[in-house]
Amino acid sequence: MARLALLLLLLMAGPAAAQPASVWAAVPAPSQGPPRVIGGTALGCISGAVGLPPEGPGYQVVRLSRNRFWGHPDLIRFVQSLAARTRGQGMPDLWIGDLGQPRGGPMPNAHVSHQSGIDVDIWLDLNPKPAMSRPARESIPETSLVLPDQSAVDPSRFTPQHARLIRLAAEAPGVDRVLVNHGIKRSLCAMHRGESWLHRVRPWRGHDSHMHVRLRCPASSPDCREGPAIPAGDGCDSSLDWWLSDESRRRPPGPPGPPPRLPAQCQGVLRMP
Repeated sequence: MARLALLLLLLMAGPAAAQPASVWAAVPAPSQGPPRVIGGTALGCISGAVGLPPEGPGYQVVRLSRNRFWGHPDLIRFVQSLAARTRGQGMPDLWIGDLGQPRGGPMPNAHVSHQSGIDVDIWLDLNPKPAMSRPARESIPETSLVLPDQSAVDPSRFTPQHARLIRLAAEAPGVDRVLVNHGIKRSLCAMHRGESWLHRVRPWRGHDSHMHVRLRCPASSPDCREGPAIPAGDGCDSSLDWWLSDESRRRPPGPPGPPPRLPAQCQGVLRMP
């Protein structure tokens, strides 16, 4: 009955390109078949997604009820490998936040990316953690690591271990970029200016309590679309000053005209068994 109701909802919603985020969020499971990333991380979907186990060596997934622990197998391997490495270095368990929905697509909240199964949010909480029940992980608060004016990290909270965690993620094979708050980037530049791994660590709004890791397109997904190329250098230049300007604090308006459309293949992904 639930399956029939979902199919009716999809049929009533029209083409995938015009379907609201709530339709994508209502799909409870991934499609069958081999994994395939389609489109970009801010306008795409995924078929054959794999679920990250709710807990494993070195990590625990938070807010499981959101059903956003799905991704390409490369992403699942990355999370598990990073958690194993951090555990091996004596770090506590990592809180793992959103990956993507079972078939990707837009989410019904402020998240714009995470649509194609190659993004993951990893919380920058390195306090000791006991093994917690899944229900208890639904309401864990996030703590900002930057000063109120976002000029730098809060030295009472940010430690060299946080920098080591971000570096481990940035240096991992297959990683395209790691997004952090510009205050975190600025402090990393003060500590590690000139080091090559900083090239992949990029400033973005928010991201003051977690890092957003994005992988490169899998070789087996020809319809995957990479994001814009990262500028050359370590990013520790005058471009960081822009993030403290009044202009940067005003979110740009959306593009004029109709909203952008998902790739046509996503219609098939949404309707696949």
